Amino acid sequence: MAKLKGILKIEGTLDELTFYKTQDGHLVKTKGGVSAERIANDPNFQRTRENGAEFGSSATAGKLLRNAVRNLMMNAADSRVTSRLTQIMTQIKNYDTTSARGERIVAVGIADPAALALLKDFDFNDNAALGGVLFAPFTVTGATGAINIPAFVPINDIAYPSGATHISLKSAYAVVDFANGTSAIEYSPVTNLPIDGTNTPVTLTPAAVPAGAGTKFYLMLIEFFQEVNGVQYSLKNGAYNVLNIVEAA
Repeated sequence: MAKLKGILKIEGTLDELTFYKTQDGHLVKTKGGVSAERIANDPNFQRTRENGAEFGSSATAGKLLRNAVRNLMMNAADSRVTSRLTQIMTQIKNYDTTSARGERIVAVGIADPAALALLKDFDFNDNAALGGVLFAPFTVTGATGAINIPAFVPINDIAYPSGATHISLKSAYAVVDFANGTSAIEYSPVTNLPIDGTNTPVTLTPAAVPAGAGTKFYLMLIEFFQEVNGVQYSLKNGAYNVLNIVEAA
């Protein structure tokens, strides 16, 4: 494909060219390609069918995780989170060393610690990575999902955007069963603090341990607000908010 430059921004089909708009701008590609029927039935496309099946299952696994944390993502996610997460799930699928080609799945691959590690520190908002926002050390208690920041001075420990006056922190403990397509999640109460020099120990403990079995994910959500006349407003519609998988097990 090629990027379209110039003052005329065309969308649609013209002769053998298709013009379309994406997040990367206006692009153009040639028409054509192999028919879906041939790909589905021609023995020469066996590898293509296998790759397609595995990609589809990886995308489904990514969707399952996104749905599990959807309420958090509503406040902190970028426009490419779906593709970024699918890419990682595809890598995790490759750790399935027992299934036949075309049948490898995330549910098997994620049992490998190296595969699970690919999801640790995943930022749902790539424009606001946890490592570039929070500098205070913290710990995660696996049994309860509690995240503890023993010494937290917002004005020193947070890289906050211009205009922010307050910060909110929240944790979540999710269990995702990739084999059966189920999930459960529990949230901590929100801790809201002014961005000042007060040293405030913070403990974010989810209300309960989520039901069910599966892969455990521990997440932290950081939101920025601007207070005007006693009311806190989300800063730039959440563009600076952080959502990170701080631990996985």
